[in-house]
Amino acid sequence: MVCCPFGGGGGEGTRRGGNPGMSTSYKIAIGADHGGYELKQQLLRHLTTGGHRVRDCGTHSKEPGDYPRFALAVARLVAAGECDFGIVVDGAGIGSAMAANKVKGVLAAACYNEALARNSREHNDANVLTLGSGQTSADAAAAIVDAFLAASCTAERHRKRVDMIRDIERGSMSSPSGGGPGLSAEDIARIADRVKQLLEQQPPGGAHAPIPVERLAALIDHTLLKPEATPADIERLCDEARRHRFFSVCVNPSYVKQAAALLRGSPVKVCCVVGFPLGAQPPESKALEARRAIREGAREIDMVVNIGALKGRDDAAVLKDIRAVVEACKDGRAASKVILETALLTDEEKVRACEISMKAGADFVKTSTGF
Repeated sequence: MVCCPFGGGGGEGTRRGGNPGMSTSYKIAIGADHGGYELKQQLLRHLTTGGHRVRDCGTHSKEPGDYPRFALAVARLVAAGECDFGIVVDGAGIGSAMAANKVKGVLAAACYNEALARNSREHNDANVLTLGSGQTSADAAAAIVDAFLAASCTAERHRKRVDMIRDIERGSMSSPSGGGPGLSAEDIARIADRVKQLLEQQPPGGAHAPIPVERLAALIDHTLLKPEATPADIERLCDEARRHRFFSVCVNPSYVKQAAALLRGSPVKVCCVVGFPLGAQPPESKALEARRAIREGAREIDMVVNIGALKGRDDAAVLKDIRAVVEACKDGRAASKVILETALLTDEEKVRACEISMKAGADFVKTSTGF
């Protein structure tokens, strides 16, 4: 497969990871099979009009052609650093993504709307975009391309995961045995040393140094989670929290908006429970519940772990459960706390639950729902 020389706007493309936008000129490789030929030609004009330097890897007619060949040609140019990004069009966009991803250094994503295009860049640092001519109009494809080129992967947590993908490609990433937390011996030793240090800092006899009353109040989560709680009860709860300067009020999801409004302008935070009190909801439901609570004003989320999955030793499910809520909290800049319900767990299960919570990135673990 021979690609044509660059055409279109002048100027050098910026390196990936910079601050991309449609005002930046990129070097872009584009290719398509016969099914994507017409859309490719329209995108060629769109890109060159936008000032990008475009290298056309074919096909150059509607004669039947095999999409893996064109996907490979585009992917090789991106992997070699000759182009900043690649675009491949076939009937569905899926096969071209599969083919391009076989080339080392390529992260190809099939996208059908602008949101997916932005996500593929911001979360996954994709460098090749594949499109389906059978699913995407010319106008929609142009908008998808613009969104793809305008986004960048800058968040540390996303960069970390992209690096993990690269580690898989290099064969240097090992999967945790049994889907468990995968803590190394060094991690365990470091945790043990830290616990020992904390224990040694306690006053003789195990007694704690007295805490002044004014400081004690600021450590209290003022909580009302009874199913029969009314709006009037929540108003009273928030009033007490204001007067005594408690750290937070903890309420059920339906009362987050009311509590946030009542406490606006005060230092008292709003905490919301998720998956409460059984923890048996699917991860997607818990994540949705957490995101809504955060939008309505919650600054801390107390989630109940999937106790049955933990006791059944399905650590992968437990990790997915916790991580779904942790991600929602990180996106909303809220603290994440995992309730373990320790009365139902063995010592081994408590340790495993803490390790999985650490791996998921939770900020705290808690012992019990109180139910």
